[in-house]
Amino acid sequence: MEIAIWIVSGLLALAMFGAGAAKLFVPREKHVAQQPWAGDFSHTQVRLIGVAEVLAAVGLILPRLLDIAPILSPLAAVGIVLLQAGAASVHIRRKETFVPNLVIIVLAGFVATAGLLGY
Repeated sequence: MEIAIWIVSGLLALAMFGAGAAKLFVPREKHVAQQPWAGDFSHTQVRLIGVAEVLAAVGLILPRLLDIAPILSPLAAVGIVLLQAGAASVHIRRKETFVPNLVIIVLAGFVATAGLLGY
C-alpha cells in the first residue's frame, strides 16, 4: 500500500506542479489561447490558482519524504480534491470536458483517505 501511495502521490505532484508552473510562467495571452477558461479569470486569479497547485504538489511529497508533520500530505491531497472540484465546476459551467478533473479527484481522494487512515 505504501508503494501505491508514493506512486500516486508522485504522479499527482508532477501533474499539479506542471499545471501550476504553467499558470505562473506562461504569458496570459498564450495561456488563454491554450486554455480558454482562463479568460474568465483575472491574471491574478490564474496566478493564485497556479500558486495553490505548486504548493499542493510540494505538500504531497515533502512532509512524507522528510517525515516532518506527515499529516500534511493527506491534507494537501484534500486541498487538491477541493481545487479540482472547483475546476470541474468551471468546466461544467463552460460545457467543457471535466473528466481529467474527476481522475485527479479520485487519485487525490485515494491519497487523502490512505494517509488519513494511517497507511
